[in-house]
Amino acid sequence: MASPITHAVVAVSLGSAWYRSSADWRLLVWGVVCAEIPDADVLGFWLGVPYGHLWGHRGITHSLLFACLFAVGVTYATGKQAEQRQQSRFSRWLYFYLATASHGLSDAVTNGGLGVAFFAPFDATRYFFPFQPVVVSPLGVGAFFSPIGVRVLISEAIWIWLPCVGFVGATMMWRRRGGRSAKAVIL
Repeated sequence: MASPITHAVVAVSLGSAWYRSSADWRLLVWGVVCAEIPDADVLGFWLGVPYGHLWGHRGITHSLLFACLFAVGVTYATGKQAEQRQQSRFSRWLYFYLATASHGLSDAVTNGGLGVAFFAPFDATRYFFPFQPVVVSPLGVGAFFSPIGVRVLISEAIWIWLPCVGFVGATMMWRRRGGRSAKAVIL
């Protein structure tokens, strides 16, 4: 898997296209929750769920269907705070969907594990992208704070964080030139 730090970086960088003001920080926090929640499936290890099972790690919680449904729930959970700022449900749903789906996409560029069940529960096949430059993060916290953790962070910085910084920079430049936020374009 990619590290929790990287999943948060992706969600916040995506949010830069949607939200301009610091008043929208709560929605960015929800985006980070969306990007992190698929890894709740690691609890299955303690419950005896096999890794390759539909409910195992990188199974159904990493699927595009899960991303869609979780985004629906978060969209409704954030309804009041978003309506005060006149943000459409569809725009919020799209951000939360992309933040949740980004988790599986980030995991699919790692060099370890069994792959990601993008199409679960309809297809249990696990997928990786053809290009897998990111060093897979260890599941244990102790192992992460070791030399392997440093290798993971360096590979994530190169292959995920730098493109995210580029995305945020491009979003900021677009806005300075009179562009609108993504939500305005989508509506």
